[in-house]
Amino acid sequence: MEIWTELDSLVTANGDQIALRRRGDLFDIRFNGWELMSNQDPRSEIVLAETVCRHLDTAAPRILIGGLGLGYTLRATLDAAGPQARILVSELLPEIVAWNRGVLAPLAGHPLADPCVEVRTGSVAEIIAAEPGGFDAILLDTDNGPDYVVHAPNHWLYSGEGIARIAGALAPGGVAGLWSATQSEAFEANLIASGLPWRRERVSLGEPGQEPFHMVYLIGGPAG
Repeated sequence: MEIWTELDSLVTANGDQIALRRRGDLFDIRFNGWELMSNQDPRSEIVLAETVCRHLDTAAPRILIGGLGLGYTLRATLDAAGPQARILVSELLPEIVAWNRGVLAPLAGHPLADPCVEVRTGSVAEIIAAEPGGFDAILLDTDNGPDYVVHAPNHWLYSGEGIARIAGALAPGGVAGLWSATQSEAFEANLIASGLPWRRERVSLGEPGQEPFHMVYLIGGPAG
């Protein structure tokens, strides 16, 4: 049986340890020793992208993706949104961008090479706050959900202020989608308090009807 090989690692300014590992055809990125993401089963990333893109009502959408990961959310968005889409990816760590341009690039079919794509390193929250009305869709795959935040500053995204800013960054008829491993009562309370239109779509990554179910939270969307 093959063993894991560490290909690269870093320590963030906050002291968190990030490592890229490989075992045969399997890659994973670990956060303080815990698996953050891998290419073993990218269905959650694909489901998020397909769910949000179903609600697009323009042929040439401008889309913001929070979190690059292994590139699967970006690839699925490119495939679903059409050739006229313009996609901005916000990734906190430049090392993850470099890995996606290097050894990880083939996993999702080299999505960063697509001319429709722009990448910025930094906080997605800063882009959301700086570009009101700028996006037809926003996809946030930065954590495992509001109750499983990996990067502490991302708690803001799920707060009342964060929800308002996300909605404010949407163009008229735009939609934001946030992945959550579980239903989050606290986040839903913030959504209700916001007064914005929202809904959750329950998805299963197993066989049809098989538990556990996960959630895609949608904010906004086309009128009517």
